[in-house]
Amino acid sequence: MAPSRSPADARTRLDFWQAASGALLALFVCVHLILEGSVVLSPALTNGIAWLLEATFLTQVVAPVIILLVVFHFWIAARKMPFRANELAIFVRHSRSLREADTWLWLVQVFTAVVILVGVFFHVYTVMTNLPINVAGSVKRLHDGWLAFYVVFLPCVILHTGIGIYRLAVKFGICSRAGRDRFRKAVWIIMACYLALGTLALTRVWFLG
Repeated sequence: MAPSRSPADARTRLDFWQAASGALLALFVCVHLILEGSVVLSPALTNGIAWLLEATFLTQVVAPVIILLVVFHFWIAARKMPFRANELAIFVRHSRSLREADTWLWLVQVFTAVVILVGVFFHVYTVMTNLPINVAGSVKRLHDGWLAFYVVFLPCVILHTGIGIYRLAVKFGICSRAGRDRFRKAVWIIMACYLALGTLALTRVWFLG
């Protein structure tokens, strides 16, 4: 007879897949923002990168995989999210009493997760139904009213990714309690750099129109 698996084992497996999918998505976001940020140096460079990714079918393969990974990650993480008003109220009340910054960071992750789940479908669908990807298409998209979307979407992605990396480091012992403040400060600095890069890229594309 096979040994029965306890609920604790199931939670452990889910926690592992949540962490693994989150780490893969964080890696994708970091690479994606750097590639998108190449427009700051040269629109021709960005067009060249986009052409290469499409010619090798990386774009066509990775886009649906990322969508599935986002849904999978959200589905696992949703079991811990306070969706009901009374659950959220209890969480906020406990966070105030604990006066622990990390609990508030988790609440930011919950909010940004919902924004990302909805936003990523619009972003990927719009980009993939208007191939080839190029700077001219991005210019048109921004001037057609998408600027407001990216002004909200970009900070949410960066916040969720940065906080997620920090919480993974704490959970798996990469960041010790003694070095937590220093590690958190480093993550905030990196997030600020990515936000600056994304903002510069949006600004550059906007003024190309």
